[in-house]
Amino acid sequence: MLRYLTAGESHGPALTAIIEGLPAGLPLPEDYVNRQLARRQGGYGRGGRMRIEQDRVRFLAGVRGGFTLGSPVALYIENRDWASWQEIMGPGAGARLDQRVVTRPRPGHADLAGALKYGHRDIRNVLERASARETAARVAAGSVARRLLEELGIEIIGHVVRIGPVAVPEPGGDEDILCTCLAETGGVAEREAVSTPDLSRLRELLDASPVYCLHRETAEAMMREIDRAREAGDSLGGIFEIRVYGLPPGLGSYVHWDRRLDGRLAGALMSVQAIKGVEIGLGFAGAALPGSQVHDEIFYSREKGFYRRTNRAGGLEGGVTNGEPLVLRAAMKPIPTLYKPLRSVDLISKEPFTASVERSDVCAVPAACVVGEAVVAWEVAAACVEKFGGDTLQEMKANYRRYFEYLRREAAPDMAGE
Repeated sequence: MLRYLTAGESHGPALTAIIEGLPAGLPLPEDYVNRQLARRQGGYGRGGRMRIEQDRVRFLAGVRGGFTLGSPVALYIENRDWASWQEIMGPGAGARLDQRVVTRPRPGHADLAGALKYGHRDIRNVLERASARETAARVAAGSVARRLLEELGIEIIGHVVRIGPVAVPEPGGDEDILCTCLAETGGVAEREAVSTPDLSRLRELLDASPVYCLHRETAEAMMREIDRAREAGDSLGGIFEIRVYGLPPGLGSYVHWDRRLDGRLAGALMSVQAIKGVEIGLGFAGAALPGSQVHDEIFYSREKGFYRRTNRAGGLEGGVTNGEPLVLRAAMKPIPTLYKPLRSVDLISKEPFTASVERSDVCAVPAACVVGEAVVAWEVAAACVEKFGGDTLQEMKANYRRYFEYLRREAAPDMAGE
C-alpha cells in the first residue's frame, strides 16, 4: 500500500511529507523532485511569494546513495519566509499571537468555515494550513510516485486549456483538445499522433510557455487576460488537462466503490485547493450526446490486439483502465484573495468590513496543473503498487512484465505457442 501525509504551515519553518510503501531500489535523485517543484512555482500570474521561495527538497530518511531503501521516505522543504515570521508563527509559548491577527474572513476561502469548525478566533490558524503553499509537499510526494511510474514506462503530461474566458479552440469530430494543440505546434492533428505523441517535445513546448499552454495564440491571449485582471484587482480561474500514457488495462477495480480508479482520481484532483470540478474523457459534454456518440467501439487485430479508434471514455471504463491514454480535466475557481476585496463580516465584532488581503496570485492555473500531475501520478502509482506489488523495484518490474505477457497471450491466443 502506497500512502503519504504532509505537514506544515504556509509561514512555518518547513513543509514535510512522509511516504510509505515505496519499493526498495528506486533511483530517486533530489534534483528530479526539485525540477517539478520549480515548475509548480512558475506560470504567468503568480504573486510575490514566488520571488521569496526557491523550493528545494531534502530527503531526511528512506533514501541512501540515490536509491530508496524500502523504509518510509521523509521529505523536507524549507520555507524561506519563515525568517520573517518565526516570532509570530513559532511553536513555543513565546510566539507573538497578538501580531498579524486575521479576523476578517475572505469569501471563497476556508477562513470562516475553518474558524467555526476548530474554534479559532484568529483566522491565521486556518489560512496557514488551508493555503495552497501546502501543495509544494504534494508535488514532492507526487514526483516520487512519478519517478516510480517512469520505471514502468508510464508517463504523465499536463497542459492548460482555459484561463478565464480564453480557451483553446474546440476541436471537431472525434478529435480532442490535444489535436488542436498539436496542429498549432506543427504536429500532426490525427488520432495516432494524440495516442502516441512525442512527450519530450511537448514538454519542451510547455516549459517555454508562461501559461503551460501548447496553443500559442491562445497562450498569448491568456496572458493579456491575466494582465487585465491584475489591473482590475481581480483574479482568474481556468481548466487544465492531465494525460497519462503507457497504462496497461486492469488498474483499479469495479468490485468496490473505493477501489474504482476514476473515483480515486477525481477525489485526488478535487482535493487540490480551488478545484471545483473534474471530468474524465468526454465528461460533462457526454451528457448531451446519444450513447452511439459517447462509447468507444472495440476492434481487434493480431498486431494491436484489442484496441479503440476513439477515446471518449478517457481511458477508464467501470473504474478500470482499459489500455487507452488516461484523460482528465479539472476546473479551478478564481483565487479568493482579491486586491479589491469583497464584503465580509468580522469574526469577532460581527461588523461589516471588506475582507482582509493576504499576498496572493492573480492566476495560479498553470501551477495547479503541475499539482494536478502530481496527485494523478500518486493515484496511478498507488494502483500499480496494489496490482504488481513487490518489496523491490526489480520484483515489481518482473511482476509487471509477467502481466503484459499474460495480456499478449489473451489478445492473441492462437499465438501462445509461437
